[in-house]
Amino acid sequence: MKKVLFVNQDITPYVAETELSVMGRLAPQKVQENGCEIRTFMPRWGNINERRGQLHEVIRLSGINITIDDTDHPLIIKVASIPMTKVQVYFIDNEEFFTRKAQVADNDGVMFADNGERASFFAHGVIATIKKLRWTPDVIHCQGWMSALVPLYIKKAYNEELGLDNVKVVTSLFDQPQQEAMAENTKNCIAFNEGEARELLTKYNDAMTSRELEKIAIDYSDGVIKTSANIDDDIMKYAEGAGVKILDCQDSNFAQSYIEFYEKL
Repeated sequence: MKKVLFVNQDITPYVAETELSVMGRLAPQKVQENGCEIRTFMPRWGNINERRGQLHEVIRLSGINITIDDTDHPLIIKVASIPMTKVQVYFIDNEEFFTRKAQVADNDGVMFADNGERASFFAHGVIATIKKLRWTPDVIHCQGWMSALVPLYIKKAYNEELGLDNVKVVTSLFDQPQQEAMAENTKNCIAFNEGEARELLTKYNDAMTSRELEKIAIDYSDGVIKTSANIDDDIMKYAEGAGVKILDCQDSNFAQSYIEFYEKL
């Protein structure tokens, strides 16, 4: 039985229904129904109704600090079960990053400048929680650019911990809103192990964007899934040039294709 960790930017019904949030829900559910053991994570966005969603904090998993650009940020873990399914969702929470009443942009559609820093915290938080759970996945499947730093950290920062040196990483690409400019310190926020990642990041633009995050995800993934016919041509060409295995899968009956793709990696 494959163990598959899903790292999702959005999951319905906790946030509004989009192509990304629907797949955030369906991919774990369908893969689980096809015989895999799964865990799934998403940020605890500030617009999530915790009472309606029945979220509750998991004290034994909370309480560690994650250092981003020399600043410590407390990690809070909450959990809930998606109604009418057997899927449990772990939520990565932090008062500074995830209490604002929006997800990646304000009410005027302006993307938050610290989204790169939030993505870094989210990725570190997921991996720290998996370590505490003592659950080692065979495959990590990332959906949405907010999860894009997970492949980098798995391959370069945590690759020798808890058997993660053998894990395969998959990134699904979506037709989702892009962020053209992040804070000037975004690369510092992405760096780890006293700056070890800075050399790895020199190939990417200093002016970090969500597109650059997607390129990082592609470079450190073993496989990429094209989920829509509307994926930006440049990012697909980048994936093709990176030599990563690509699955073009826009079928509603995707679960078996995903599992077969995992097996080929």
